[in-house]
Amino acid sequence: MCLGIPGKIISIEEDQVAEIDFGGVNKKVSLALCPDARVGDYVLVHVGFAIQKMDEKDALETREVLKLVLGPDEKAG
Repeated sequence: MCLGIPGKIISIEEDQVAEIDFGGVNKKVSLALCPDARVGDYVLVHVGFAIQKMDEKDALETREVLKLVLGPDEKAG
């Protein structure tokens, strides 16, 4: 089973690497598979790659479900 985590693009560097906010945890992620993603977009991230864009509503709902599954002390991301 694979798990993708939604995050919001905070910044994009020249080499298609973006800083993504996963609800308080920021990570660097490749945008090679989502070259049309822009700052402010939500993306679904799996193993260090943004694999698709998401709308904000779906991204935030998914984060809430992950919080329920992982528990209140865990951060999704």
